[in-house]
Amino acid sequence: MIYTLTFNPAIDYIVNVDNIQFGKTNRSKNEEIYIGGKGINVSIVLKNLGVDSKCLGFYGGFVGKEIIRILDDFGCKSDFIEVEQNSRINIKIKSNEETELNAQGPTISNENIEKLFLKLETLKDNDILVLAGSIPNTIPSNIYQKIQEKLKDKNIKIVVDATKDLLINSLKYKPFLIKPNKDELNEIFNVEIETDEQLIFYAKELKKLGAKNIIVSLGKDGAFLLDENDVIYKSKAPKGTLINSVGAGDSMVAGFIYGFEKFNNYEKAFKYSVATGSATAFSYWLAKKDLVEKLFETL
Repeated sequence: MIYTLTFNPAIDYIVNVDNIQFGKTNRSKNEEIYIGGKGINVSIVLKNLGVDSKCLGFYGGFVGKEIIRILDDFGCKSDFIEVEQNSRINIKIKSNEETELNAQGPTISNENIEKLFLKLETLKDNDILVLAGSIPNTIPSNIYQKIQEKLKDKNIKIVVDATKDLLINSLKYKPFLIKPNKDELNEIFNVEIETDEQLIFYAKELKKLGAKNIIVSLGKDGAFLLDENDVIYKSKAPKGTLINSVGAGDSMVAGFIYGFEKFNNYEKAFKYSVATGSATAFSYWLAKKDLVEKLFETL
């Protein structure tokens, strides 16, 4: 079974406004509502590709119940832990300039964390667990390490899609996959990467620290994979019109898992990763299978 963990899920309320004027009353052209959270995105894309997973995490209040309802509508299984306060609503204004207001989210207590650990103890050998995204400031900053420590004696493939310290501190537990982008590599190593040789060098540095497979996403320039056998794969991005970059990185994670589970082959998993991330970038929301397969054939 594939599990995704989202500590701070949200509803994203997107408002489209012509020429917004701050400090005045504005009227929207239209509104859109999506559920958000990196782990949730991974689960939805997996479902679009025909693969079941289970969403873990925390929810609260009427917002949390709506998140679960929408997941149910997508056919995604969930096993969230209820907390007292409301889950987040993030406001995203699209106009002549884009403005976002991201909420903090509910408080997650130590008791809630212990409930999560009990759920994680039920994971079995060969399961996959995706730890994705940032964490609320009410949760210990070493939570990803604690989770990996508790699961270290099980043969579970752990995917970590996070930034800087959350990522670096996870590497000693030898995660199955990590997915930094070039900017994140620059931040981790305090450098300015300009060449492919530098990209490969710093990916290998992450591998020395424990990561088994490393995808470095390069946006419109594609991506490359350094696999656990030290084989390097590189791919240009498929051609298409950028519509939406939100969730493209999460889609890459989902595509890699899908390809690896289907073919047990790193090259094909990597190509599905690139195709799925691109399919989201070329769509109004998250990738659908038909477009993923079409893009895969071009790689």
